[in-house]
Amino acid sequence: MKHTVSIVNYYNTTPFLYGIHHSDFLSRITLESDIPSVCAQKLKNKQVEIGLVPVAILPELESYQIITDYCIGAVGKVDSVKLFSEKPLEELTHVLLDYQSKTSVNLVQVLNKHFWKKDIQFINATEGFEKHISGTTGAVIIGDRTFGLTSYPYQYDLAEEWQKFTGLPFVFACWVSNVPLEESFINEFNKTLAFGVDHIEEAVIEKPNHALGDKALDYLKNKISYHLDADKKKALEKFLELMK
Repeated sequence: MKHTVSIVNYYNTTPFLYGIHHSDFLSRITLESDIPSVCAQKLKNKQVEIGLVPVAILPELESYQIITDYCIGAVGKVDSVKLFSEKPLEELTHVLLDYQSKTSVNLVQVLNKHFWKKDIQFINATEGFEKHISGTTGAVIIGDRTFGLTSYPYQYDLAEEWQKFTGLPFVFACWVSNVPLEESFINEFNKTLAFGVDHIEEAVIEKPNHALGDKALDYLKNKISYHLDADKKKALEKFLELMK
């Protein structure tokens, strides 16, 4: 039986895709590519069995298991999840929240409640919200749309702010299933992802990113942290607790 898998269509998943496309694992799955919020929705609605989903969706799932040793994480700066503004944090009154991911918009609110402690009103935004950053209104923007976004004088990297607050790395998304899976399938999936993460240089050559240019390799090797290790698991637990 083939399992349907939803993967995030941001550049940070390039090593995972490299592993999947350079193995026999692709023959065992039907692969769909989506923005993070759609990955989450599909897993929640049982349109797919496996998804690389924003971790903030986990409390909303009836039952789930985290199935691989890999994630989209960061230790310090991630460079692609930021609060952009014309004014410093102290002066912000409103922050627009990116509709593409649940984790980042929860993260900024957790940071504000427990760390920054500013009087900010958060507003759920829709497509085109980036045009409304001005004065005391900032916005959280995530993913590939942040590449080359240099026009805003104030940029707060949310993974870096989380590390300042907790001393921990951060996990944005992890591989989750809503059905029990065979151990052999999970083992093969792990090996496939490991192959991709071990061949980031080749993945970048095969799939360059024009917005990042020669920074693409640095972004995938040094800004995104793919191993779901003990510290990341601890961070994930803490984040889900604070989200409540």
